[in-house]
Order: sequence, then C-alpha cells, then structure tokens
Amino acid sequence: MQIHNLRFSYYGDDFTGSTDVLEALASNGIPTVLFPCVPEARHLAAFADCQAIGIAGESRSRDPQWMSENLPEVFSFLKTLGAPICLYKVCSTFDSSPKIGSIGRALEIGQDIFGGACVPVVVAAPHLQRYVLFGNLFAAAGQRIYRIDHHPTMRHHPVTPMTESDLRLHLAQQTPRDIGLLDVFSLRQPDVAAIYQRLSKEHRAIVFDGLDQQSLRSIGSLLDSLGQSSPQFVVGSSGAAYALIEHWRASDMLSPQHAAFSAPRADRLLVLSGSCSPATEKQIRWAMANGFTCIAIDPHALLQDTAETQENLLREAVRQLAAGLSIVLYSALGSQDISPLTSSRELSMRMGRLLRNMIQQSGVRRVVVAGGDTSSHAVQQLGLYALRFLASLQPGAPLCSTYADDAAFHGLELVLKGGQVGAASFFQNVLRGHA
Repeated sequence: MQIHNLRFSYYGDDFTGSTDVLEALASNGIPTVLFPCVPEARHLAAFADCQAIGIAGESRSRDPQWMSENLPEVFSFLKTLGAPICLYKVCSTFDSSPKIGSIGRALEIGQDIFGGACVPVVVAAPHLQRYVLFGNLFAAAGQRIYRIDHHPTMRHHPVTPMTESDLRLHLAQQTPRDIGLLDVFSLRQPDVAAIYQRLSKEHRAIVFDGLDQQSLRSIGSLLDSLGQSSPQFVVGSSGAAYALIEHWRASDMLSPQHAAFSAPRADRLLVLSGSCSPATEKQIRWAMANGFTCIAIDPHALLQDTAETQENLLREAVRQLAAGLSIVLYSALGSQDISPLTSSRELSMRMGRLLRNMIQQSGVRRVVVAGGDTSSHAVQQLGLYALRFLASLQPGAPLCSTYADDAAFHGLELVLKGGQVGAASFFQNVLRGHA
C-alpha cells in the first residue's frame, strides 16, 4: 500500500544504524517510525502520520544466502510504499565482506527489485566524522582521522575487518556489477546532475565522495531529483539521509527546526553490552569508576545454557536495580576479549532473553543495548513492533520510545548504541537524559 506524503523509506542492516537514521529524520521535523520487521497492516495504519518509514534488520551479520532468502520480501514491501527514496542503510565504516554482511549482494537484490540502471552509494557521514575522498573512506578514532584500512578498530574488526579503503575495490569483492565514482570536484560543478547521468550510463553503481555540508547538499539535491520520476534505491549510511535533509532545508521543504530534544533523568539505568570496541570499553570503565554496578557475563557459561548461570545473573541484576542502582552487564571489555564468541548470534539472543527477564522482573524503564550485532539480535527478544524517536543524546545513538503489545515492554526508553559511538560518560548521559 502507498502511504500519503511519504518522503523516505529505508532498511537498516542492523538495529543501531536504523535508529541513527530515525534520529536524523525525526529530529529534523520529519515524523518517522521504525519497525523491527515488515509490519502488520494494523501497525502500519497506526503510524499514518509518518513521512518516513524504516525497517530495522540484521543483514549486516548474515551471509548472502540469507539475504537472497529474506531481503526480497522487505525490499518489495518498501517499494509498495511508494517513497521517492528507499535507502539500504549500512554502517558508515562500510565494514562487510563477501561472506558476511555483503553490501554488494544487497545492492544487487535492491537494484533488481526497484529497477533503475544505477544505484547511488552514499557512505560519507560528516556528522560522525566519516569522509569519502576520491573513493577512499576515512573515519575518526579519538582525535585523529584514519584511512579505514589503517583505523585502529575497523582494521581489526572480529568479523568484517576493513583492509581496503577504496570503496569501489571493496564492493568489487562482493558484486560483479561495475562501480564508478562521482568525486568531490564533480560534486562542486553546476552540472553535477549531467555528470551523474553520464556516469550512470557507464556503471551499475556509483560511489559518491563526501566531505562536508556543501557535499551533502549537492548529493541531497541529486538524490531528490532522481526520486521524482520513480522510487530510487540507494545504498548508504545515515549520511544519505542527512544529505536529503540538507537539501530539503536549503529548499525550505522542512518545518522550522525543533529545539534540542532531551528527556527527564531516569531513576535508574540498565545497560547490556556485547560490544568489544575500545569506545565501549572506555564507557564501561567510566561507569565502574562512577557509581554504576558492573557485572561481567561469561559468554562460555551463558552459551552452555545452564539455568544456574542465567539465574545468578538475573538475580544479581534485579537485586541491584531494586536498590535503585544503575547497572552495566557486559560480555567483553575491549579488544582483548575478542573471540569467535563475541560475534555469536546465539550469544546475543541469549543476552536478549536475559534482558527481557530483567525488564519484566525489575520494572526498569530506561535501557541501553551496546553493540550493533547485540542490538539486532537481543532486541528481537522483547517483542517490540515499533520505535519512535524521543531525545538526542549523542549523534547516532538516540533515546527511543518503544511500542509493544506486552505492557512490560511498551513505552520503554531504549538506546541502541553502536560500538564506536559515544563519549566515555555516555551511560551517565543516558541516565540523566541529555549529553
């Protein structure tokens, strides 16, 4: 079914990235809803006011066969909505491989369903300090900017290490479709649309450079024009959404910007972390030193599915929450804990079931899940049917309000945080409701 006044639709390849786009759109006055799967008709109808619709997925941690079996249904549904732009949202670090999280395979499926001779690939996200220059991806770590194949974390990602910075070469390992480049100089030309049209006749996909707001406005204008005649399928990070927002704002197509969103301080906070990134390690260590109760989860013990392990974790967590304390449960403390288990889908699902039981028994109402794969698989255990934006805390990790048929999970205040996102005091910021 087509939705009246729908501007934008998207599928996020993990849950944290999906809430990143939710924040980008909703905080700029575009009513947006995020579903964890293709919604039932009654749930879709409940959000008829929305101008953007997203589906949070898990393809980032899946193989091409899973994509071939599952993405056609999602993309076909999104196409029926009739939004001018449909984004396959990927992480701005673009980490993927031919075997896991293949962006190339997703591009092929989306292009085949939506049609169109060429797919724009928009990865740069300056708001997250992710830049693309002459096809090469750069990302910040601390106070420095690294080419992605030299990035101290992404080069050593436990599942999809980034060892190639040229996005054309990286994608070429995942799809045989020819890939071109629209570089930063072309983006600054007055005839950039004509340059793109010429390139689109030579290539099946085109990587866009991106450096700053000027780049984003040019990209947004071009994407907007491409979606005027028929729905345009795009692959990219939240930078693609910000590009359209920059264009819409420059063209007076947005409502006046809202005041900064914030939320009241919570009485307590529950954090579940499966991330092994250095950024999350700093956040856990900060929490340890600043009044949070931090409880280590033994991944091996949890995967053995012993009732004793789960009951002990649950009992201790609920006891601490009942005392009014904020707690962090974590399965890894930095890169030293990287092992095959840290990326285990089964581990994330069991952590999710543990989270579900903790929420039910403690009544806690504000929750953080840290880690992209952990968020994707753990949150599915809560039975949510929708998320909406509530407050900005840190770019890429908003506070969201949940919708569920079970009252225990309806109206939760939930943050899904990527491993690389957030300052050391991030958990404290979530507790108090603002940065």
